[in-house]
Amino acid sequence: MRIKAREHATGYLFVAPLLVLFAVFLLYGFYFIVHASFFNETLSFRDAKYVGWDNYRMAIEDSRFLHSIVNNLAFAAAAIVISVSIGCVVSVVLSIGIKGSKFLGALFFIPSFMPLALIAMVFSIMLEYRFGTLNGLFHGIGLDFMAQRWLSDPKLAYMSVISISVFLIGLPMMYYNADMTTIDSSILEAAVIDGAGLGRMMWNILFPLLKNAHKTIILSTLLGSFREFERVFLLTQGGPAGTTENTSVYIYSFARSAGANIGFVCATSAIVLLIALSISVVQLLAFRTKAGKGGRR
Repeated sequence: MRIKAREHATGYLFVAPLLVLFAVFLLYGFYFIVHASFFNETLSFRDAKYVGWDNYRMAIEDSRFLHSIVNNLAFAAAAIVISVSIGCVVSVVLSIGIKGSKFLGALFFIPSFMPLALIAMVFSIMLEYRFGTLNGLFHGIGLDFMAQRWLSDPKLAYMSVISISVFLIGLPMMYYNADMTTIDSSILEAAVIDGAGLGRMMWNILFPLLKNAHKTIILSTLLGSFREFERVFLLTQGGPAGTTENTSVYIYSFARSAGANIGFVCATSAIVLLIALSISVVQLLAFRTKAGKGGRR
């Protein structure tokens, strides 16, 4: 027992610095946000006035803030669909070992390791209306009618923000590749002997067996959507007319305005944190329930 206690003590000593950093920067940050959300104060943090739940009521009644939450969920849903469809299919195809698979895999993996701000900036230049690369290409090959206002038309701007998710499937592909190493090859060999084609093997065998990767991708994408800022801000800055604005851009634009009520900013941040926490808890409980039912069977 003493030996085990010493081992545990040694382990706690190793993680103690990380726990201290966690307590200082995260727990205190949460406390500051929640505490400040009940006050009306500016960035100077002087002459703060206690207003109770008024900041939260203002946030809930603000249609612009509610719309930003909907955009968060919509962008996350689109990224999840792209990841579990295109990402999964590309991972399986590349795992077969076709000619040039390493080169193709690198094309998908490299963007995932690049700063998202850089990718968003490149796309903003490519999709610019007058001098953008895409419209310049259309004009150069005589397809002038294809040139569009990709970032100023509401519908096209929305799709432009979503389209970047196609170039960010490298990380989901890594999850799929790691999960595929745990699949028993005899299952696939038996399917081949039975005459199953690639499409049937993909849908009936591989896709269900990769459920752990699906769970990881869904949870990480949903939670990541509530802290994503660069893509929307650098592409459209939330425009046109707030069409593509998500919660991060909404909070930032309000915080940098002159005489902004930091208490209101903290209240909206607390609501976003609560939504993200609720989503993660619900998903974890749902996955655990499904796993429990599967084990009883």
